Amino acid sequence: MSAAAGTLPPIGCNGRGAQASSLAAPVSLVEPPIEEQFRLVRETGAFDFFDRLPLPGQVDAYLRCIERFGLPVHTASWFYALGRDEPLLAEKLRLASDIGAATHNIMLYWHAADGRPIADDEVVDFYLRAYDQGMALGVEPAFELHVNMWSEDPRRIAPVAQAVQRRGIPFRFTLDYSHAIFKIGNPQELAICGLTQDVADGRAVLDPLQRGNFVDQWLEMGIVRWLQVRSVAPNGPRNLWSINDPASAVAAVPEHSIFPYAAGEPGRGILYPFAEPAAGEWHSDWKPEALACTREVVRKVLAHHRSHADSPLRWITTEMINLPDYAHNARFSLIGQNAAIAGFVRDTWAASAPD
Repeated sequence: MSAAAGTLPPIGCNGRGAQASSLAAPVSLVEPPIEEQFRLVRETGAFDFFDRLPLPGQVDAYLRCIERFGLPVHTASWFYALGRDEPLLAEKLRLASDIGAATHNIMLYWHAADGRPIADDEVVDFYLRAYDQGMALGVEPAFELHVNMWSEDPRRIAPVAQAVQRRGIPFRFTLDYSHAIFKIGNPQELAICGLTQDVADGRAVLDPLQRGNFVDQWLEMGIVRWLQVRSVAPNGPRNLWSINDPASAVAAVPEHSIFPYAAGEPGRGILYPFAEPAAGEWHSDWKPEALACTREVVRKVLAHHRSHADSPLRWITTEMINLPDYAHNARFSLIGQNAAIAGFVRDTWAASAPD
């Protein structure tokens, strides 16, 4: 099931990033119709597939769009809470299968439905349940590095992966390292998941440009199935144009139902424009050097894939999306930012080819 080591995996665009935003019509939580999302992704000419899970009742529309725009759906994501969403897992795996997706990305909340933090063995059990149910449908699970989820503390990933592997089951991992990069140099974010002392002592290395970092560790473990690319800056600016309003944003965006910050504060800084915004398109200063970590992660993952015949990397997606911690209310073209990242990925792959 792995892409050949000498071949760049297909690149997809997350449907939440399919908006032609502008100064007059900024990035909105109210998204275009599915047909418009597919059209925007197709017209960039930058992508091989569309990345999104349909809602119930949307399967026929997805199938029509897949045929009309020539964009398959290989990957799809959803979020789950232990003690509440076990039945939902089966439903979402079926939806992924119905549209032909091969991998279902799973975001498992850090806290169970009753509010308690979940333990590593519970994460393992949920992965094994997803594996059994998904593989019966031809859909493999992949667990993601993501804020608000069990994996917000990146130290937990290797022990969980190893526990799954001891059962004789492959652990598939979705690497979205923006969720680690934005914590670099940010005391408040490091404290949220208890990383402060380990980072200070060098036991946890978030910076992909330094030796002993998590990206190198996970690549050597052979677990990275899916690379999600969102540009982000270490200790970058929070989303000053999207203020945390639990009365509205959470109702519209349920995956953001656990906020580490109080109401009235801006979204977390988990996005930094990849292409330089024009005047008025973003709330903060933009510096190209802030993208060094994002670029390095892409280089590392592609170099590892090219040099390892057994590389498990199968999918790459761009993740410049519309939610409050990301690009909500930005004035730059969201689909344009995604296309710019896809171009960088292709250029990086081409530049690393042997003579």
